[in-house]
Amino acid sequence: MIKTATVGLLLNMLMNPAIPALAEAGKTPTTTESGTTTNATATKATNAVKIPSVDTLGLKLKSAVLIEPTTGEVLMSLNADVPLPPASMTKMMTEYLVAEAVKNGQLSWDQKVTIQENAAKQTGSRIYLAAGDVHTVEELYIAMAVGSANDATVALAELVSGSELEFAKLMNQTAQKMGMKTAHFINSTGLDKADMPKGFQPAEDGETVMSAMDAAILAKFIVTEHPDFTRFTTIQSYKFRERDKAPIINYNWMLEANKSIANFKAYAYPGLDGLKTGHTSSAGNCFTGTAVRDGMRLISVVMGANSEAHRFTETKKVLDYGFNNFEIKQVVAPKAVIAGNETVPVLKGKNKEVPVVTDEAVSFIVPKGTTAPQIKTTVEINDPATLVAPIAQSAKVGKVTYSYQVEGMSDVQQKTVNLITAEEAEKAGWFKLFLRAIGDFFGDLFTGIKNLF
Repeated sequence: MIKTATVGLLLNMLMNPAIPALAEAGKTPTTTESGTTTNATATKATNAVKIPSVDTLGLKLKSAVLIEPTTGEVLMSLNADVPLPPASMTKMMTEYLVAEAVKNGQLSWDQKVTIQENAAKQTGSRIYLAAGDVHTVEELYIAMAVGSANDATVALAELVSGSELEFAKLMNQTAQKMGMKTAHFINSTGLDKADMPKGFQPAEDGETVMSAMDAAILAKFIVTEHPDFTRFTTIQSYKFRERDKAPIINYNWMLEANKSIANFKAYAYPGLDGLKTGHTSSAGNCFTGTAVRDGMRLISVVMGANSEAHRFTETKKVLDYGFNNFEIKQVVAPKAVIAGNETVPVLKGKNKEVPVVTDEAVSFIVPKGTTAPQIKTTVEINDPATLVAPIAQSAKVGKVTYSYQVEGMSDVQQKTVNLITAEEAEKAGWFKLFLRAIGDFFGDLFTGIKNLF
């Protein structure tokens, strides 16, 4: 009778083996509601690089911001969340949406566009399109991106959505999806409502507004999702029609290529290849700029400068602040082993554990010269009951979240990567599982008896 009960118990253990305990020296695992196991550790910094305050720049602007687009880290901020008239920086959203329409096949660059009344009646910066004129999407896009042409911009907006008013709805929907908190668009160009052609003005009150932070977020989507943006933004001049006496000149004086142009070489900035200027009487002079050096791209926004030249000299201060004080550093290599979490338990495997590593590298923005940034590491292991052999190599078994905060800055950079198996976890044969169950049974029995005394 005892023998039968023992065999039955062993068979039950074989079918439902006990979950191995997670042992980790010096750490106490905790289990979340989702059944994951979490351990938190932090590396120790070996230096403390001080970042100068924004006040040292002496900026004379309504607002400004500087971000690194791959991490989203805000490196400098001055009234960055205040909604202001963005003028022609509004066209960045039109540029993004037209580029999206081309990418998804709705439009093509060589597609012919017939100019309608609204576009032909535009004022301000324009290329004097007449109703009935026909040009390609690419020609109009260049006129918009290089010459900030309002008529070309409206023609493209109408092509995408049927009317500029409908296109403005798409702009606002897209702004919400991007996480822009203050942006509101009434048209595709950034013109004040009073300057729009009669009969094409929106019925709603209010004007187009966008904070410096929202402009930076918009620029981030352009440079990350459409990396070929420089095909247009670096054009220094463009002859729109053969009959035109003079070409369109790029309003962006800071293009690196302008270092050989007498009128602009004082403003040319190394690595700068975009993005969009803006000016109205209500907005003042604005500029969203982007430059890349040593593999790091930065995006700057300045709003409310008092002259064309001033928006560029202030932008230089902002970009210099970023390139002089920060760098991107890989803080974790791909296939990294996490101390204390070198393996995870496996049920029914040839081995009771399988080694695990991270699936990709992690990089953060750090103060220049930082040798050992203080990184917080949080590990979450999947519910051990789900880790049953066989498990393929590179299978996801958890995740690791790395966090880093630059001293003196409020934002915390964070990135989560997968924890994957470094090799295959093969399933054990039934006889090995049977012997293991016997060993576990008698081990538990011995421990129970020992604890009686």
